[in-house]
Amino acid sequence: MTTFPAATPQQYDAQHGGTAVGVHTDALRAAVDAAFDSTVSQLKDLVAIPGIAWPSFDPAPLDASAEAVANLVRGAGIGDVRILRCDKEDGTPGGPAVVARREAAPGKPTILLYAHHDVQPPGDPALWESEPFTAVERNGRLYGRGAADDKAGIMAHVAAYGAVSRVLGDEFGLGVTLFFEGEEEAGSPTFRTFLETHRELLRADVIVVADSSNWKVGVPALTTSLRGLVDGTFEVQVLDHAVHSGMFGGPVLDAPTLLSRLIATLHDDDGSVAIAGLVSRDETDVDLTEEEYRADSSVLDGVKLAGTGSIASRLWTKPALSIIGFDAPAVNVASNTLLPSARAKFSLRLAPGQDPAEAMEAVRRHVETHAPFGAKVTFTPGESGNAFQTDTGSAAAGFAMWALGEAWGVPAVEMGIGGSIPFISDLTELYPEVQILVTGVEDPDSRAHSANESLHLGDFRNAVVAEALLLARLNAEGLR
Repeated sequence: MTTFPAATPQQYDAQHGGTAVGVHTDALRAAVDAAFDSTVSQLKDLVAIPGIAWPSFDPAPLDASAEAVANLVRGAGIGDVRILRCDKEDGTPGGPAVVARREAAPGKPTILLYAHHDVQPPGDPALWESEPFTAVERNGRLYGRGAADDKAGIMAHVAAYGAVSRVLGDEFGLGVTLFFEGEEEAGSPTFRTFLETHRELLRADVIVVADSSNWKVGVPALTTSLRGLVDGTFEVQVLDHAVHSGMFGGPVLDAPTLLSRLIATLHDDDGSVAIAGLVSRDETDVDLTEEEYRADSSVLDGVKLAGTGSIASRLWTKPALSIIGFDAPAVNVASNTLLPSARAKFSLRLAPGQDPAEAMEAVRRHVETHAPFGAKVTFTPGESGNAFQTDTGSAAAGFAMWALGEAWGVPAVEMGIGGSIPFISDLTELYPEVQILVTGVEDPDSRAHSANESLHLGDFRNAVVAEALLLARLNAEGLR
């Protein structure tokens, strides 16, 4: 429990330079700092639970993770805590979600705080400098699977709520819902069903999705745009069946060669996506240097960067297409035959403003039009998800930018993320009036999904302060 040097939070703020009326800025900082060691300890306990929602992993640790999170929420003072799940399309149960709700006082808005407690598999243990599920502090960072993505998001929500409830006491009338998903890293297969089933339970005026990154260590950011996504496969066929490469090779090219030629048409000579009809803009408020990008992405020396325009626009506001799978015999089992068919899987990130259905059709037209040597091309669409763009003029966005700047002591920036969070489109569709904020605790060196994932503890502390300030300001001023 935090003990304030003054008799009340208001007096504490007056003595220590608090700024926002009704927010008790300095008292909240003190509350976060007083509990921070405990917050980090609780985060370490969560990291120790290998909750992975992939079907090939034991579900017991995922259930244990949900129970541990539910207990943390109860410890923060919310009594209405539930572990809920919906079935997948095949009838198997989805991941366990933790939902907790504190009803709003009359006239106060409700905020929903989202994060996810499931994590990526650890991958090759030889690549880790310490055990993936044993959180270890080194040089101001906390290492471990889920330390950043996204168990730190859970702890930021829980710790911020605890600080505000302790400082404001009876003044705290803001409605708060905590929604900690249990299958995000597995693609959120029951997310839409979960929203539809629990639509009223999850209804809110503001949603904070804490699953993104900051600009860099020491500089906070509000993520104002996310790219959309479409994927699928295209197959090239040239023969009815495989034939001897010596007897028949020459007059006809094999399928992998023609598939490679087709893949080469997807980009211009400078590396820009060459598919007609896709949205592309060179509009960003901030940028990073080529050196920064190379360091963050581990590009090898001598490899030329692709595309044109600013680095940030190539990451956030322009399409990016990758071949992420290729079906052809492995080298160690290859025989001297002309292969009749070969298949590739593509992943296309979409700029904000791009309709996914139109993008999918554009890819189809391109591969069918550019079929090399008259080869038969079969296109199979896959998954799709909408891009996201924040209404930066909303009251919630303004409060968030203020809170981030106050917590870090430097102005926050608005940034995009090249990745996608498809379920945000479900939130906007079911709750069209909601104000959505995408925040996070990661930085360019967090290495989420990779070996040696880590969290910068100084920025984590600032993230807790920022969210506490946001909650307090929404409590004091509402949404106008």
